[in-house]
Parts: sequence; C-alpha cells; structure tokens
Amino acid sequence: MGAGGGDKPVDEVDIGTTWEGLVSKPRSQLVDVRTRAEWTYVGIPDLGPLGKRAVLVEWQTFPDQAVDPRFTERLVGELKALGVQPDDDLYFICRSGSRSLAAAKAMASVGFRNCHNVACGFEGPLDDDRHRGTVAGWKAAGLPWQQS
Repeated sequence: MGAGGGDKPVDEVDIGTTWEGLVSKPRSQLVDVRTRAEWTYVGIPDLGPLGKRAVLVEWQTFPDQAVDPRFTERLVGELKALGVQPDDDLYFICRSGSRSLAAAKAMASVGFRNCHNVACGFEGPLDDDRHRGTVAGWKAAGLPWQQS
C-alpha cells in the first residue's frame, strides 16, 4: 500500500462500463486472469476493434488451481512492456468475477490505483440449463470475442 493511505479500493463495474472505459481511455487495459485452458477452449475478449489486446496472465494455474505466487510480478512485467502507469485503469476479468476480484486486489496492493473488477466476468452465472454465457457477462453482452 502506498504511503498516506490514499489507496482506492477495488470497485465492481459492469460490462458496459468496462467497454466504455476501454474505448474512452487509450491506456486502459483489460486483464484476463483465467487459465490457458479457458482462453483456448472458451475464448478470449477481442479488443482488436479498439487497437488493443487483452493482457493474459493466469491467477491460478491449470490443472492444480493453485494461485500463482508470481502473479503480480508477471503482470507488472506485462503492463510495464505496454507502458501502463500506476494511475491507468485496469479492468480484471475471469469467468464470473471471483478470481478477477482477488487479482485486482493483489495489483492494488502493489501500487496500481485504478483496479476494477468486471462483475459477471467473461461467461457470467449459470442459466436454468446450467450453461454459462447467456445470462450476463462479456459473451452475453455481445461484445467481441474469439477462440483459437
């Protein structure tokens, strides 16, 4: 935490607010903290229309699901390479919003002052048929995404 106690807590933002922030703030970044398996088989947000790409850094490793002890170090390196500053907006996304909240808090604790958790994440909650991606989240909102 920074000296002086002026650190902002991580807030929850909806998909619309996230997209608007990515569009209107040129240095804002979307950080996808899901696993490589999820990126490959479920898809990733496509920020090509904005001239950006999602920053992909796993919060937990697959298949053991242990939190990566070097997560903040890895993400700081990726962000530094992109020229991201501590005051730039970072939007954290996972499947449904839980891992991304933990990841956003970790980055806030190392000095990034505008960390936002994307509520409902990439796929959102389960629907009545126990499927994701139809009720809420990035996919359900019709935002661009791609699969490899």
